[in-house]
Amino acid sequence: MPKVPVGRDRLFRVLGKEYTQEEFEDLCFEYGLELDDVATEEDEVIYKIEVAANRYDLLCFEGLVQSLRIFNGLDQIPKYIVTNIPRESMLKINVKPETALVRPFVVCAVLRDITFDQASYKSFIDLQDMLHQNICRGRTLVAIGTHDLDTIQGPFTYEALPPTEINFVPLKQVKSFRGDELMKFYESDLKLKKFLHIIEKSPVFPVIYDCNRTVLSLPPIINGAHSAISLQTKNVFIECTATDLTKAKIVLNTMVTMFSMYCKKKFEVEPVEVISSDGHSCVYPDLSPYRMEVPLSKITGRIGVSADANQVISLLNRMQLLAEKSVSSGDECSIIVSVPPTRSDVLEACDVAEDFAIAYGFENILAKISSSTQGGGEQSLSQISNLIRLEFAMSGFTEVLTWILCSYKDITFMLNRKDDNSTSVKISNPRSSDFEVARTTLMPGLLKTVRENNHHPKPIKIFEVGDVVLLNEMNDVGARNRHHLAALYCDDHSGFEV
Repeated sequence: MPKVPVGRDRLFRVLGKEYTQEEFEDLCFEYGLELDDVATEEDEVIYKIEVAANRYDLLCFEGLVQSLRIFNGLDQIPKYIVTNIPRESMLKINVKPETALVRPFVVCAVLRDITFDQASYKSFIDLQDMLHQNICRGRTLVAIGTHDLDTIQGPFTYEALPPTEINFVPLKQVKSFRGDELMKFYESDLKLKKFLHIIEKSPVFPVIYDCNRTVLSLPPIINGAHSAISLQTKNVFIECTATDLTKAKIVLNTMVTMFSMYCKKKFEVEPVEVISSDGHSCVYPDLSPYRMEVPLSKITGRIGVSADANQVISLLNRMQLLAEKSVSSGDECSIIVSVPPTRSDVLEACDVAEDFAIAYGFENILAKISSSTQGGGEQSLSQISNLIRLEFAMSGFTEVLTWILCSYKDITFMLNRKDDNSTSVKISNPRSSDFEVARTTLMPGLLKTVRENNHHPKPIKIFEVGDVVLLNEMNDVGARNRHHLAALYCDDHSGFEV
């Protein structure tokens, strides 16, 4: 689960109340959060709050504060507005067809007349990092670029060019680099080298230009130095390039909704028109609420409590779900729920019921014995595996449990075997050379166990029962698990009776 660090004093000041640590832990629990740790950094007390992985709106100070203030009844649910301007007056970005080869999608928006202070500016940068680690999956699905709009000029173009044709000064540098030179330059950068694999083998690199051919960014690696934002930036141009359009929309909506509160026109966002290579155009962001009708019984029945429509509506409003009673003339009462753009985690009735349960209070839900009982049982494979374990243990063998991932060398060179590329499942961009492939045999784990325990008295008798992973085109995921057994006997001398 993501952990969001926030300054305690600033947090309490904006919440309008001084809490003891125990009181704040209770507030977090009531909202479905957890105060994971309390630290001190530069004489400031930092609360590290653990949030649900699908609550992207809680990944920054602004989202946390807004949610807790609404939950406590201090604020109303904000209404986010897209500035009403004619299309001919909108900023535009033209997408070239070559981008389909590497990162086909881009969505954009503008925050006008924004005012940063040191804390909000840091939060703005930190939210991008949190989103990159979370929904963006290490920038593979979405990469965020933010720019000082006053230093660039539209219309913009989103292109994909050979690396040698891209030349610009990257962020925090003074020297100009070609695209291919940047890949070599950042190989030693602790932060950026982990993103190079996303595009370095592509024949073309994605790049965004303004109308003067100034490079805004080389996604998903680095922004250009020319358009870098600062504390003095008043107009922010946000672009999100992506391989997943749905996730790109969520990321853009999260960025603009969280920080539009600092704009002169609060909660108002300026749209940008994205024109595809086929001439089709879309305007982003879409901040319109998603409306759904949920029967009251699907909310209260799933939680197992009795509550009338007015109580449900009141509690849902505390969770930023604007709710009202349906005026339909049916026999069953229904609730109309308007899901704001900040709550991309709410997809259907069960999500509404979950938010109702949080606001109702889990501690207030009475535990009940289920009206139906089903006896569980072991699967046949587990039964025979346990019988085999028992037999080996009674024969004096010790069971070991080893990693299902191993190095490529462990299943090839170290076993004197050759890889025909039709058996082993390889891990893309492994973080360690010890975890490059899924094991195709249990033997490497047993042999390494003996190697690390060779000082023990002989004989060494060990066994393992576990899964190996093999490629299989007939399976929907392209691989299958097989349950294997392996045993190893090691001694200073051998005998046929063993």
